[in-house]
Amino acid sequence: MKQKLIQSIAVLCLLGAMLTGCQDNEKAPIKEAPVSSEPVEGNLQNEHNHDHEHGHAHEHDHNHNHDNHAHDHSHANHHHGDEKQKEIYAGIFEDSEIKDRALSDWGGDWQSVYPYLLDGSLDEVLHNKAETKKDKTFEEYKAYYSTGYKTDIERIVIQDSKITFYQNGEGKTGEYEYHGYEILTYESGKRGVRFLFDLVGEADGVPAHVQFSDHSIYPTKADHYHIYFGDEDHDTLLKELENWPTYYPSSLSGEEIVDEMNAH
Repeated sequence: MKQKLIQSIAVLCLLGAMLTGCQDNEKAPIKEAPVSSEPVEGNLQNEHNHDHEHGHAHEHDHNHNHDNHAHDHSHANHHHGDEKQKEIYAGIFEDSEIKDRALSDWGGDWQSVYPYLLDGSLDEVLHNKAETKKDKTFEEYKAYYSTGYKTDIERIVIQDSKITFYQNGEGKTGEYEYHGYEILTYESGKRGVRFLFDLVGEADGVPAHVQFSDHSIYPTKADHYHIYFGDEDHDTLLKELENWPTYYPSSLSGEEIVDEMNAH
């Protein structure tokens, strides 16, 4: 009887120990799977797309603003240049701004505008002048330019140091060298510069002296010009203020010349 009691107590103790162990195991923390510092593939793709879109947008905005700044800057410089050119064109400049020029500034194939005045192609230009300036009537402008543009040299070709003058389709060529420039002051108070050239040696049918005026005062390619020429000396030619044959590129039509003149 005593032995059975001892066995029962032993069984009870064993069961108690087993129950205690189970409770301890339930209270033990469960180790979680480690959280990766790298995003899963889907998140990585999303992150890449976000960075790409943000980077692209930033780069686009930056470039756009930079381009606008460059455009504004260049536009400002261009505008400033235009204003300066307008002043020079109007005869407002300092002596120190005048620079020597080479004959190549007037290089090219040029046509007289006189025939366009005679056939009425330039009437639009004269009407515009009469309406805007109001200092002459259309008829007075027509007479003024008929004297100014008058010439029998319908075409001039300038290449290197040579000038070819065409009269009635026949060209005569002479070689010219630079003689310097002269500043003229007109009755209006405005000024102009003529660039002088002399014939080298002798050549038949070409003038001994040539003077160019294109409203520019330093080296630049002319888009049109007024010319004075003859066998008289330069001082005599400088006194010519009423006749100034005018030439535009031979490639231009009468309508294009009108556009060029109206632009000025």
